[in-house]
Amino acid sequence: MIPEKDTTVEKTEVKEKFGSFALFDIEHFIRRILKNWYWFAFMLLLGYGASYIYGKYYAQNVYSSNLSLSVSSNTASYFTPSQSINFIWGQNGNQDGIFLKKMLVSRSHNEFLVNELDLFINYATKGLVKSTYLDKDDSPVFLQIDKKHLQQVNYPITLIPKGLNTYEVVLPEEGQSTNLYSYEIEGYQSINSFSRPKNKIIKVGEWYNAPNLRFRLLPNPVVPKLTLDNVIVSLGTVNQTVNDIVSTINIEFDKEIGTIMIISKKGYNLNGTVNFLNKSVSELQKKRVIDKNTVDKNTQDYLQGNLSAIRKKLDSSASVLNYLKTSEKLYDIKDRDEKSLTKIKDLEAKKADLESKLSSLNQIKRNLETQNFDNMISTNAAGFEDGLFTASVTELKALYLKRREMASIYKPNSEPMKEIDRLISDARFTSNGSLRNYFTKFYEEINKINKDVSEANSDLLDYPEKQRRYLDAERGYNMIEATYNSLLTRQNDTQMRMATNQSDVTVIDPAKNVGQSPIGPNVKAAKMGIYGAFLCLPLLFILVGELLDNKIRNIKELLSATRIPLLGVIGNNSNENMLTVLDQPKSSISEAFRGVRANVRFLSNENGKSKVILVTSSIGGEGKTYVSINLASVLGLSDKRTILLGMDLRKPKIFGDFQIDNKFGISNYLTGEVEIDQIINKTNIPNLDVATSGPIPPNPSELLMNQRNIKFIEELREIYDFIIIDSPPVGLVADSYELMKYSDANIYVVRHEYTEKYMLKMITEKYHNNEIEHLGLVYNDYNTKQGYGYGYGYGYGYGYGYGYFDEDKNYKEPLLIRVRNRVQALLGKK
Repeated sequence: MIPEKDTTVEKTEVKEKFGSFALFDIEHFIRRILKNWYWFAFMLLLGYGASYIYGKYYAQNVYSSNLSLSVSSNTASYFTPSQSINFIWGQNGNQDGIFLKKMLVSRSHNEFLVNELDLFINYATKGLVKSTYLDKDDSPVFLQIDKKHLQQVNYPITLIPKGLNTYEVVLPEEGQSTNLYSYEIEGYQSINSFSRPKNKIIKVGEWYNAPNLRFRLLPNPVVPKLTLDNVIVSLGTVNQTVNDIVSTINIEFDKEIGTIMIISKKGYNLNGTVNFLNKSVSELQKKRVIDKNTVDKNTQDYLQGNLSAIRKKLDSSASVLNYLKTSEKLYDIKDRDEKSLTKIKDLEAKKADLESKLSSLNQIKRNLETQNFDNMISTNAAGFEDGLFTASVTELKALYLKRREMASIYKPNSEPMKEIDRLISDARFTSNGSLRNYFTKFYEEINKINKDVSEANSDLLDYPEKQRRYLDAERGYNMIEATYNSLLTRQNDTQMRMATNQSDVTVIDPAKNVGQSPIGPNVKAAKMGIYGAFLCLPLLFILVGELLDNKIRNIKELLSATRIPLLGVIGNNSNENMLTVLDQPKSSISEAFRGVRANVRFLSNENGKSKVILVTSSIGGEGKTYVSINLASVLGLSDKRTILLGMDLRKPKIFGDFQIDNKFGISNYLTGEVEIDQIINKTNIPNLDVATSGPIPPNPSELLMNQRNIKFIEELREIYDFIIIDSPPVGLVADSYELMKYSDANIYVVRHEYTEKYMLKMITEKYHNNEIEHLGLVYNDYNTKQGYGYGYGYGYGYGYGYGYFDEDKNYKEPLLIRVRNRVQALLGKK
């Protein structure tokens, strides 16, 4: 029943095996959580309130609308690349879609929409708590700004309806700025300081004038379905608005049909996203038709000029050929090598076509270098279509335009100008790189043709000089004719495109408001996060408290760490009086002390001599005096002559509970002031005497170690069966260690949730080093209401039997214990 001392442990292993407690007690942590369940319930209630407020008043719904379109591949301009590109590199893919994607998210396109639709003007309305974003069409009036006037951006303007087409303009109490924005130059300018403009009522159509604002209200031609108490309008910069829009656009390609694009836009207002997508694609369609016609017209003029020049060469070559036929009679050459001549004719026709394309390529290069974008010709004239090249040219054109605008605002060496120059350099590098690849390819093909022609010419060296001269003239005519036919074919293609030009972008499904549900935020997940955060707060506090807590709370851990025998477990004493055994002899606590009395005999051998039992603890307040008094009371009630000695000379206590005068005590006897009979006091128990500490001496340690004290204990052995010594705590002074040399049994009191774990290290090491013998633990002040004191196997007499004894009849078992007992009863277990 009592763990025996492990005498096989070597001294070198003491520090490793004994006195070390676990850093974290998961069992106690769980019990602590269950004990504080009401905090979790309270925080759950707070979390519900917070999540309700968030969902109702603060969560801004985010909507998404989609538009799908098809991109055709019969394109013919820089602004309409085709899928047939990249034949040089052997690549494939939907280059039309890639280019369109780049256009739809480009700054130039979206900046046009921002200025065209006044998207830098934002509308909202505010209730008691929550602000809601509005689409422009949801507002009863539109705000029209004077772009020539400097405006303050990110400055809320509240419009309150006053009836009869009038609105009160209310500006914030604070926040007016002297750094204002110009929509003409898209930059900031400073003005002199000014006081806050007063609230003013204006009519619809009337201009509102202030140092930092100038605007007027225009009526919404369509009566909104919503009736609003207020409209909050704020202005944003063009750059800020463009960046915000681009960040909300997503473009994907259909997995089965690569020419179908699905464009989606997110926003706080569903109608706003629908209107933007439809307008964006509509403007793109118009722009692409205009661009295609412009480029095709330039291409037609370029090809026509080349055809006129080639026609003259063709006529001249035909005259030379006819002259040779008639004057030299060479129209019928015998033994002509038709196979070689046909091969040469085909090769030179290909060469003529390539040289014509090179000429067009050079024209494109010259236009690019001279920034002559208005006269750019189609890449079809050079025999290729390249979406990446055309995209870079489009970007380069927009950048040059932007640079010219910025040049009137910024200095040449300013950071914005350096950045735009860097972007221009990148775009030029991309476009020039594409052209270099085509030049390289064309020249390689021409060189190969020249080589093949040279090989074919070797077969004609045997012809006479006149015949070779005729053949050369014929070949020259064929090359010019091939060039002419090539240009004529490309001109016909261009004319056909101009006659049938239309947008190569076809909308399949326009964006539409069909009552789509919001895509975000995930209010449910956010609410769960709020619940979790609130529930984690008490959990975190308990966890931190558990990690910082170093008190003894677990009997099993105590025994496992110390390997010191447990004599008993004493329950919580709810009375102020420490005479529990005398006042409540039938209580479970009294029975626990009887169990301690029974177990003390195992600590020392019966040798016929009276037993000296020393009771100590780590520090004051752990209940060593309480244990001493009640253990002495139990021994006295069992007809054993017992005396209780108050040898804690620094802090006398015993006399108060037994109502004994502490005028003379052990300290007086040890100094020789009184005799032994004068300090022994009778109590209400016939077999129990008490010797109090007496007045506090100046040298308590010297008195306790004095030879007179040892003789005093020996004299008492002759008189009493048991001598109970209430000694000083060993964690504060070393007196008790010296007294243990003369005791037969030593009781070390550990108080539940009071004694620090580190305080047991010294007593544990001394015990296992055999410096202290006959030592046992008493676990004091155990609170069974926590419901985890059962199951250790120490019996009713150890403080676990609440409810079994008469004085405990009003005791109510903890909920967990009642549940456990109920489950065991259902399972038929006893």
